[in-house]
Amino acid sequence: MTFLFLLALAAADTTETFRVSVAPAESLTVTTVGEGAPVVLIPGLFGSAFGFRHVMELLAEAGYRVVCIEPLGMGSSGRPEDADYSLTAQADRIAAVLDSLGLRQVVLVGHSLGASIAMRVSYRRPELARAIVSLEGGPGETATTAGFRRWIRFAPVARLFDTRRLMQQLLYRDMKALSFDESWVDVDIVLAYTAGLAKDTRGTVKAYQGMAKAEEPELLGDHLHAIACPVVLLVGEAEHNAGPPPAEITLLTERLPSFSMRTIAGSGFFIQEEQPAAVVMAVRDVSGDGDCGAGTGDAN
Repeated sequence: MTFLFLLALAAADTTETFRVSVAPAESLTVTTVGEGAPVVLIPGLFGSAFGFRHVMELLAEAGYRVVCIEPLGMGSSGRPEDADYSLTAQADRIAAVLDSLGLRQVVLVGHSLGASIAMRVSYRRPELARAIVSLEGGPGETATTAGFRRWIRFAPVARLFDTRRLMQQLLYRDMKALSFDESWVDVDIVLAYTAGLAKDTRGTVKAYQGMAKAEEPELLGDHLHAIACPVVLLVGEAEHNAGPPPAEITLLTERLPSFSMRTIAGSGFFIQEEQPAAVVMAVRDVSGDGDCGAGTGDAN
């Protein structure tokens, strides 16, 4: 937990961070804040609770119980070398945490890869999901891109400092390139995003290698029709080469029983950083607690 994150949530005395064991040698870091209807946040590959700090604060102020679950190998969660890092296994772990906390009918908010995990939770355990808010995430079938898989397969584990520094440099570059206004990105932000990597670089590289070679036991695309809850996709207006490609958006449109999409003004790939209020409004809308579309940008 970083000082910046603690500072952002200082006004909320209900903040708590703990580990939940979901299997031998497998534990996920969970951060909770606020009281009310449950909203569950799932970060993407390089994300953590820190990346959702603004959203968590606003949701707590709006009267929600916010639960951020960092998937295995991400954030400060465990990094066992021999674990199953398929997205299906990650979804089952998220469901296990919800079972442990006694949560049902939650609004799932996933960024990028986290949205694909959220969709898998929804069709595998439909009683857990009330709605899904996807932040730049489509029905991905792999945890990593082809380019990342090629690089991480041969990452210099023996030179961990070089690996850590290179990944931080790449993240710094990509964060700026994928933003509407890059001024929010600085060295401290990158260090906070990569705190888990810096704490256990070897474990992180091994976990990423596990994700790169993981095979899905079943494809999400074949099960989209079984997601009964509403799904809303938020995409930033700034042009960038991340987020779901047109083919994935078409798949969501054709196969999801209830799907809508909004373009968020003043944002790029990191909507939770640049326009956190838009995320809160989307949660309110799918929860029936707000006026649909108000203040969230153009709806497509």
